[in-house]
Amino acid sequence: MSTLPTVAFVGTGVMGRSMAGHLQKAAFPLHVHNRTREKAQPLLDAGAVWHDSAGAAAAAADVVITILGFPTDVETSYLGVGGIVASAKTGALLIDMTTSSPVLARTISAAAEARGLAALDAPVSGGDIGAREARLVIMTGGAEAAFQRAKPILDLMGKNVALLGPAGSGQHCKMANQIAVAVGMVAWVEGLAYARKAGLNPEQVFASISGGAAGGWAMTNLAPRAMAGNFAPGFYVKHILKDMRIALESAAELKLDLPGLACAKKLYDQVAARGWEDCGTQALYRLYTSL
Repeated sequence: MSTLPTVAFVGTGVMGRSMAGHLQKAAFPLHVHNRTREKAQPLLDAGAVWHDSAGAAAAAADVVITILGFPTDVETSYLGVGGIVASAKTGALLIDMTTSSPVLARTISAAAEARGLAALDAPVSGGDIGAREARLVIMTGGAEAAFQRAKPILDLMGKNVALLGPAGSGQHCKMANQIAVAVGMVAWVEGLAYARKAGLNPEQVFASISGGAAGGWAMTNLAPRAMAGNFAPGFYVKHILKDMRIALESAAELKLDLPGLACAKKLYDQVAARGWEDCGTQALYRLYTSL
């Protein structure tokens, strides 16, 4: 019989399925819920237990992990009637790995504490590749004691796991990350779009500049996909738009103007308007090549 804590994993999409799989391979007893059962099937085939709701999964576990789409999904799953906070065992540890609102993270933390639970906000960066290879960056907010409980589990999913401060701090760190990501996407896309317009071979230009000061994770990993016409999602356009909205709202609360992020948001709004919101973020390159 396993002495490891039982884990409920809610959200087994592009990233969550791989993340939950790492815990399953490490022999954690796994309970799962997802909006569409088919996306959880590989985990079920490997022995995970299915539940019809997030609350039901939480009631069966010592640790509850969520990675969902939007803050509204997080709010409903945690704070709705029969949700995670209402259903979890006393003393359970709740870890939301969705990129969501810092304000919502603090609200969930307070609601959890009132019920004798511990909650962390622990959004991630690294996309589908980082999730698959267990080398995500995991940015955590919450109490030190809860973080220490969570860290052995988080270490199975990421290579850079840090506690940034109290509840909401993980989400603030993720906003900083997403601001840099969104503006950085515009940089490499415009560089390669310029090369293409100038009559150069974008692949050759990529080979020349990606290893220098212009290079970075997004260029290295996403530019080859974009140039090959592969716009399958590692990270959805609709999700980076959600993150940019949260970041701009948070910046406004902080009385901080972010013109670069505002520009990136307008460009991704155009991508979504073309019907490409379910594509990967590299679809921004598609916008430039179709202009």
